[in-house]
Amino acid sequence: MAKAPVPMDQLVERLKAARAKQRLGGGEKRIEKQHAQGKMTARERISGLLDDGSFQEMSLFRKNRTVLFGMDKAEMPADGVVTGTGTVAGRPVHLASQDFTVMGGSAGEIHNTKVVEMMEGALSAGTPFIFINDSGGARIQEGIDSLSGYGKVFYANVLLSGVVPQISIIAGPCAGGAVYSPALTDWVIQTRKAHMFITGPQVIKQVTGEDVTQDVLGGADTHQAISGVNHFVADTDEQAILIAQKLLSFFPQNNDEMPPIVDTGAPVEYDPDIASIVPVDSKQGYDVKDVIRRVVDNGDFLEAQAGYARNIVVGFGRVNGRSVGVVANQCSVMAGVLDINSSDKGARFIRFCNAFNIPIVTFVDVPGYMPGVAQEHGGIIRHGAKMLFAYSACTVPLITIVLRKAYGGSYLAMSSRDLGADKVFAWPTAEVAVMGAEGAAAIVFKKEIDAADDPVAKREEMIDNYQEAFNTPFVAASRGLVDDIIDPGETRIKIANALELLDHKRKTRPAKKHGLMPV
Repeated sequence: MAKAPVPMDQLVERLKAARAKQRLGGGEKRIEKQHAQGKMTARERISGLLDDGSFQEMSLFRKNRTVLFGMDKAEMPADGVVTGTGTVAGRPVHLASQDFTVMGGSAGEIHNTKVVEMMEGALSAGTPFIFINDSGGARIQEGIDSLSGYGKVFYANVLLSGVVPQISIIAGPCAGGAVYSPALTDWVIQTRKAHMFITGPQVIKQVTGEDVTQDVLGGADTHQAISGVNHFVADTDEQAILIAQKLLSFFPQNNDEMPPIVDTGAPVEYDPDIASIVPVDSKQGYDVKDVIRRVVDNGDFLEAQAGYARNIVVGFGRVNGRSVGVVANQCSVMAGVLDINSSDKGARFIRFCNAFNIPIVTFVDVPGYMPGVAQEHGGIIRHGAKMLFAYSACTVPLITIVLRKAYGGSYLAMSSRDLGADKVFAWPTAEVAVMGAEGAAAIVFKKEIDAADDPVAKREEMIDNYQEAFNTPFVAASRGLVDDIIDPGETRIKIANALELLDHKRKTRPAKKHGLMPV
């Protein structure tokens, strides 16, 4: 006699029980251990990131196909990675979150397949992709299949690049080949509990004899201040999630959309205090972030890579509700010169903004490119050219404010009119010239100075003459290289008006596969 069918309510109860078991990951003890280390679980991170009730999990019951080394008997809920979709501030995203409680979050064939499926879903739907990393690395028991899975992730990263925003949160270990996926994404947020490196301290000790700790080798502060690998450092998982949410608020969903316009409630009006921030004496320093905060809505500025190449400042803000990327020379650090690292940092940021239709506001106070044997041998020529390439390739609105110094090739590299800037405004303190008056006078008037009865006094006289003749914004304005010389208090108004005017900017480029950026 045939067995009676199982009633639907019992089937549903079995499903609920099966789901609950899978969602428990590695079990209560491993979850407790994760918490004891000050870390959230994979599912807790997703819950904190997404809007309440919006998470739709995919591939909960996927399993690995490996039978060697006892893997056929291993319990690996969701194969160590939680994947799905949800919303952040009402806007859809695809995401993956590695579960360290399941075999240390190790990545095998199915694990990586699940991640790639989310990436392909993001590409198809036109949504941002977020990958929360917390993994011991490749699942060695799966051999080459694990490596193949990594390769598929890297390939997908490149397909998504410039099409949808990609954010990596490094919330635990990320070592070996796994580090290249975050490096291929747009933004890397690393917690102080996390480490990133190709080879760990033990391997380095064995191969090179160097003793180094995990923190010094691949900690968040190392990658923020020295390597430039991460863009943001978070003290906790919760803070990393907040940074990701903040970042997403500035971005469009994909490269076919414009960034959202937000009603910030910030008035666009004359600012009587901004002028006092920048000293008239170009030898005196100041913090350019004070200027930026006076210009963006409510002083709300999200700086990226704040600890790396600090002579240039990059980040996001809004002007009259519109998202803008900000690039600014920081004259309080190395006089604001452009060097190898700052050129790389600035160019990459500019390229991201251009890819995702985010207008760029550039504040200029730059004395030149960094001189020195180390810089020349390190390739300042090709690295410095990245800034020229990045701005020249832009099709988004470019608005430039010359605060003080704008000398030589570095003037050109900081979004000059000749590189495609749409609107260029100069403060009365601006000095747009081939070089500073002191250096120029020593070359141009060398004979007069050497022949003078009082060379020192003559030199000062010639410096004043050169300053008056060339190092003022009026010469640049007379050549059409500056649209207007403005009262500093008008800066926010001018930028807001320019953004509105350029909202529908269109710029046609020559047909080609792609340009070749200096590397």
